[in-house]
Amino acid sequence: MAFLERVLDPPSYGFLRNGELYVPTHREIFSEFFHRLNIFKTKKNWLSLFGWVTSLSFAIPLVYFFTHYFSWPLVFAGFIYSMVVLGSHGTFWLHRYCVHHGYQFRNPFIRMVCRNLVLKIIPEEIYVVSHYVHHQFSEMPGDPYNVHGGWLYCFLADVNHQSVARDLSEKDYVQLCRLMQDTGVRLNSYSQYQKWGSLCHPAFTIAHYLCNWVFWFGMFYLIGGFPLATALFGFAGVWAIGVRTFNYDGHGRGKDRKRDGIDFNKNDWSVNQVWPGYVAGEWHNNHHLFPNGARSGFLPYQLDLPWIAIRLLNHMGAISSYRDHKPVFLREYYAPYLDKKDRCLVNKEVENPVSLSTN
Repeated sequence: MAFLERVLDPPSYGFLRNGELYVPTHREIFSEFFHRLNIFKTKKNWLSLFGWVTSLSFAIPLVYFFTHYFSWPLVFAGFIYSMVVLGSHGTFWLHRYCVHHGYQFRNPFIRMVCRNLVLKIIPEEIYVVSHYVHHQFSEMPGDPYNVHGGWLYCFLADVNHQSVARDLSEKDYVQLCRLMQDTGVRLNSYSQYQKWGSLCHPAFTIAHYLCNWVFWFGMFYLIGGFPLATALFGFAGVWAIGVRTFNYDGHGRGKDRKRDGIDFNKNDWSVNQVWPGYVAGEWHNNHHLFPNGARSGFLPYQLDLPWIAIRLLNHMGAISSYRDHKPVFLREYYAPYLDKKDRCLVNKEVENPVSLSTN
C-alpha cells in the first residue's frame, strides 16, 4: 500500500469491497459513529469525541443568546462572523496553509497569531491528514468524504473516516508527522501516539482551546458585552456543524454538475459554487485544479477573501511568499475556452447564415 493509503483508520465496514467503494447503510454509519466516540472502550477515541463535544457546546451560548439577548443586528453580526470570518479563516489557515502550503509565514510567532485569529473549532489533525488523502483519492475508495458514499457518509466523516491509523510503524509515524510539522501543533512522540492514538496530545489540545476561547470571549465581551459574546460564540456552532456538509455539496452531491466555462478541472466532481466562494473564497473546482495555490478565485466575479488577506499580510511583511496560479489558469484554461467558444460561434453563423430581404 502507498503511504497515504494507510495513514487513516478505516471504518469497520471498510472503504472497499469486491474492488469497489462500499456504501454503508445509515445504521452502519451511526453505529460506527457512536462506537468511535466511546472513550470508555478506548481512550484513543478522545479526539473524535473532543471534536463533537466542542462543536455541540456552542449550543449553550446560542440558546442563551436567543432567550436573553436576541436582536436582529446581533443575528446579523453572528451570521457574518460564522459564515464569512470563520469560513474565510478556515480556507486561509487549514486549507491553503496547513495542507497545501500555498504561502509561507515570515516567522513562527506570526503563524501562531494567524492560527488564533478566530475561535478554535477544527483540530488541525482531523483536517490536514485526511485532506491529503482526499486529494490523492478523490471520489475513489479511501477518500474519507467520498461524495458517492452519500450525505451522511460525508457529514460524519470526521469521526468515521478521518482519524489517523492507530497501528502505524514508527517510520510511518515520523513521515506522517512531517505533514503536520508546519501547523504549530505540538506533536506526540511515537510512544505517546501509541498511547493516545493521535498526533496531538489531549492536554496541549485542551489547553489551546481553553486559552483561545477565554481570550475571544473576553474580547467579544469588552466590545459588546454578553449579548455580542453569546451571539458570536453561538453562531460559531452553526458554522461548526454546517461546515461538515461542504465536501458533499462541493463535489456535486453525488452527480457530475460541472459546467463549461466555470469548472475547468475535469478529473473529479468538484464544482465552483457561488455561496462558498463569496463567503469563504472556496472556489472548489479551481482549488482542485491548482491545489497548492494561495488563490482560487480566478475570474472577475470570483471574490476571494482569503486571498485578499494573504496579499494584505504579504504587503505588511507577515507572509514572505505565496503561489498565485491565476496567470497560468487564464493562459492554459480560460483563454483556450474563449477561443473555442468564439470558433463555435463563427461556425454556427457560417452554417446558419442570416438571409436579408429588402422590400
